[in-house]
Amino acid sequence: METLNVQNLVKSFPISEKQRKTLGTSEKRKIAVNGISFTAKSGEVFGLIGPNGAGKTTTMRMLATLIKPDSGDALYNSISAVSSPELIRSQLAFLTTDLKPDMKSTPDLMFDFFAELYHLPSDTAASRKKELFTEFGIDKFSRTQIAKLSQGQRQKVSLVISVLHDPKFVILDEPTNGLDIIAAREVREFILNMKAAGKCVIISTHLFDLVEKVCDRAAMIMDGRIVVNDTLDNLMQGRPLEDAFYDIYTHIKGVE
Repeated sequence: METLNVQNLVKSFPISEKQRKTLGTSEKRKIAVNGISFTAKSGEVFGLIGPNGAGKTTTMRMLATLIKPDSGDALYNSISAVSSPELIRSQLAFLTTDLKPDMKSTPDLMFDFFAELYHLPSDTAASRKKELFTEFGIDKFSRTQIAKLSQGQRQKVSLVISVLHDPKFVILDEPTNGLDIIAAREVREFILNMKAAGKCVIISTHLFDLVEKVCDRAAMIMDGRIVVNDTLDNLMQGRPLEDAFYDIYTHIKGVE
């Protein structure tokens, strides 16, 4: 079984003098993530849910080894993302709306480029391309310039590129942001397919509907901290997830 064990991740960023004046603070650093811990396993979808600015994207970037934490670690099957990031990257997929595809390229050329980057044998790359392009309907526009594709089509291409090397861990930051209802549904189906294939899937989102439809467990994050982490059934307790989140949010803010 594949396991991701996140241990007390902390990340802060410097605050400029101008920002300090605007925020009315003398602090020189802002803590974006403050001691986040959780465990995710293969064959399930784990969700990080919270409002914008809660620390979700910073957490996901640390998990993807794009930025280093100030302290803490993420262990992928006991391999440290901090001390051995090069070993981790070959095992994971990371998708975020901040990463844009090459608009002048085509899905076909982009797939070939990344397949070579991951050192996939040519026969394996050809097989994966046929499988994934057929599953997502990309074969219909595989040689069309990406600039001419719809946002939903571009997201499909990004999803396929992110998993072409058949990773064990799939990390998706706000995967349905800005998509229409058809494209968002296809992304949800992709997530469930990854789960069915035995992948360890971690998503971050502020959309309660997405979490309800795909997640087995979820953690609610506020101000860089996880305030509750449980199965979806235990979190919801027979009510919509949005109501559960709001109840927890008002309780936490009331305590503060």
